[in-house]
Amino acid sequence: MSQGIVTVAYIGATILFILALGGLSTQETSRRGNLYGMAGMALALLATLIGIVSDNYFLLFVSVLIGGTIGLMLAKKVEMTQMPELVAILHSLVGLAAVLVGFANFMDHTISLSGVEKTIHDVETYLGILIGALTFSGSVVAFLKLSARISGKPMLLPLRHWLNLILLVLAVWFCFGFIAQSAAGGGMLPLIAMTVISLLFGVHMVMAIGGADMPVVVSMLNSYSGWAAAATGFMLSNDLLIVVGALVGSSGAILSYIMCRAMNRNFISVIAGGFGTAEGHTATSSGTDDEGEVVAVEDAEAADLLLQAKEVMIIPGYGMAVAQAQHVVNDITRKLRDKNINVRFGIHPVAGRMPGHMNVLLAEAKVPYDIVFELDEINDDFPDVDVSVVIGANDIVNPAAQEVPDSPIAGMPVLECWKGKTTIVLKRSMATGYAGVANPLFYKDNTRMLFGDARESLSGVLALLG
Repeated sequence: MSQGIVTVAYIGATILFILALGGLSTQETSRRGNLYGMAGMALALLATLIGIVSDNYFLLFVSVLIGGTIGLMLAKKVEMTQMPELVAILHSLVGLAAVLVGFANFMDHTISLSGVEKTIHDVETYLGILIGALTFSGSVVAFLKLSARISGKPMLLPLRHWLNLILLVLAVWFCFGFIAQSAAGGGMLPLIAMTVISLLFGVHMVMAIGGADMPVVVSMLNSYSGWAAAATGFMLSNDLLIVVGALVGSSGAILSYIMCRAMNRNFISVIAGGFGTAEGHTATSSGTDDEGEVVAVEDAEAADLLLQAKEVMIIPGYGMAVAQAQHVVNDITRKLRDKNINVRFGIHPVAGRMPGHMNVLLAEAKVPYDIVFELDEINDDFPDVDVSVVIGANDIVNPAAQEVPDSPIAGMPVLECWKGKTTIVLKRSMATGYAGVANPLFYKDNTRMLFGDARESLSGVLALLG
């Protein structure tokens, strides 16, 4: 295959990737967006295999077969609740690939460069390995946090900001050493030292981030993996890797900004320390000393409240994902709508453990797209809502964000369900949310608590709706 045909194939793949990103911007076109992405990747792989690879075909095809088999098995096995940690661990593989390719490229003695060209190539190699190592270790820690293998609480070391600064200065210092030694035929030692520093920085950075910031962490690591791929593209002089890496990196950065704005957070403050922290401790109080008493209800009372309502708002959270209750929620929605009760869904941008987590769950259950709304679209409607049903959400419906000035989540935009006539909160217990911040919503006069597994509780409610 000529270089011209490879270039045309790469341009076609790039267009398909752009269409994929455009398709993923709305629920209605997301399936089509995924298909565009799959087609673009297939075209890119085919063009690379036929037009660029010239040796070691057996090893390559065996590797592709193994990787494809593992991917297919994961896709069939992984539950929707495990999607955040799956995304995190896949990001780690992108980072690891960037590190390995960087070292392989550095040790490739067939590349003969000199002068400015060699310096530029060395910088590309150095940056690719640096970003890749940071992405790898940070993604592994994110995976461990999201899968509850380690605590989701932020680990805030004394003088942690100074530690980050020292690691950054060392990485820059080793870069100059690497370039100087590489020009003389060496450079392996500073490259290894920088890799270790980057791995430590990735671990420390994500360990210091608290539970409520995990959606930002996922999108941030997505961005890092993109920049790692772009750096690898420069290293290998592969235009497609550069373009695709830039697309992923920039879109991840934009998404991280959107997530931070949705939580009234500064991106730098997210990186510097975990959400729900003050003076190095995780906050566990709403700021009120006398929280009051909760009013518990049973399935029958919850069903009666729904049947008497004209306007119902359903607010899903991570608890719905854990209980796999989205299909029962859809059945309840259909029954209520059949009785001419207007049902809508309110989605907070950071509900769940990754951006769009709740939208994916509702789409899986075939909830109509036209009744699913974002926070800024429906927040003003709560005074007219008869019943709000909060399913396993906590921090995104916490009135402390508005009512307690010194709360760790003060200023964070939340779904104002307490302004409606009645709020039914489904929870297993009175435990705090992932951010570790207590929720005064549970003690308000118009709140009713429906304790238990969300799917079991909602199945009981569904049976009583007639």
